[in-house]
Amino acid sequence: MARKNRSPEENERRARIRELLLSSNVSSMDDIQNLFKETIAEFMENGLDAELDDELGYSKYDYHNKDTDNSRNGYSSKTLRTSFGDVDVSIPRDRKGEFEPQVLKKNQTSVSQDIEEKILSMYAKGMTTGDIETHIQDIYGVEVSDTTVSRITDKILPIAKEWQQRPLEAVYAVVFLDAIHYHVRSEGQIVKKAVYIAIGVDLDGKKDVLGMWVGENESAKFWATVLNSLKNRGVEDIFIACTDNLSGFSNAIEAVFPQTEIQNCIIHQLRNSSKYVSYKDLKALMADLKSVYAAVDETTALDALDAFSEHWDKKYPKISQSWRDNWPNLSTYFKYPQEVRRLIYTTNTIEGFNRQLRKVTKSKTIFPTDDSLFKMLYLAMMDITKKWTGRRQDWSIIHAQMALFFADRMPG
Repeated sequence: MARKNRSPEENERRARIRELLLSSNVSSMDDIQNLFKETIAEFMENGLDAELDDELGYSKYDYHNKDTDNSRNGYSSKTLRTSFGDVDVSIPRDRKGEFEPQVLKKNQTSVSQDIEEKILSMYAKGMTTGDIETHIQDIYGVEVSDTTVSRITDKILPIAKEWQQRPLEAVYAVVFLDAIHYHVRSEGQIVKKAVYIAIGVDLDGKKDVLGMWVGENESAKFWATVLNSLKNRGVEDIFIACTDNLSGFSNAIEAVFPQTEIQNCIIHQLRNSSKYVSYKDLKALMADLKSVYAAVDETTALDALDAFSEHWDKKYPKISQSWRDNWPNLSTYFKYPQEVRRLIYTTNTIEGFNRQLRKVTKSKTIFPTDDSLFKMLYLAMMDITKKWTGRRQDWSIIHAQMALFFADRMPG
């Protein structure tokens, strides 16, 4: 900042710095570096002493206010890596060993370590590099550049790629397959890329993201590559695959997992059905379609589809035809009880995940590379799936039904 633009507070701070440099007899960059190291040590030690005061409820030598059977127990030494070199810090101890410092955590060996973790966390939540820079400056008083943020987040790429190749379960009860689209720079042009996502529910009812693949715009051919990747990582069988009704998708699944039953997403089908319907007809038409997909069994559903055709074919002939063309994969869920139906008849499981990804990535309209897109999605995925604990409440019922319908394919 130019001298004439400095605030009074900054001028005062600069004056104190000059006094410190003069009193410390600083005459070289090495002297400045050593001074910074001493400042870091002093800052850390003061903070740690204050934390222990709070922990014990009394300050050092203030025995009149002591109301605990715990007490100070000297110091231990830790060498801390910083950008200015190694710094030796004295860590206060308590006699009971209960003190858990936060200024400098027990397993922390670097000042930058905590900052890097904060940067990764903020990046995973979709914050822009500009916002990250501002927050780090506000919290730590440290300036970080776009290049620094990129360098820190790039460290996650080998971990993300290892995650993408990890072994998987042999059998999944259900796998949800869907794609989400982004713009990426490629050879000087901005191209639309599809991120192919697979979410599996294993036989214990636990949900997991099996992988995310950045590829060309969505195609059945690339889905075959995704499915082969799952197979190569140890997946031997998928009972039911839930998908949108992309042309050729069924053939891709059958080529890799020939025994897998396919359930096309009813919500996708409804969206396609209502796309060109007049607003004044929409409510009545959708109510008639509900009689189809909410029917108690397949026979009743087909009767309702016939009734729909009689009522609407003159005005919208393509709707009933589309349902009939896709019926083999739309009607799979009718053979199962309600608990299984609710799980498989839509791809809400994966669409909910995709919505959270979009929320995180909304600040990035264009990604510079495939790797930068994959890196952000991986960090976001790790953040989102922290909450994926346990299993569905009705899983014991679903598992019993799966054991009945897929008895010859259940692991022993």
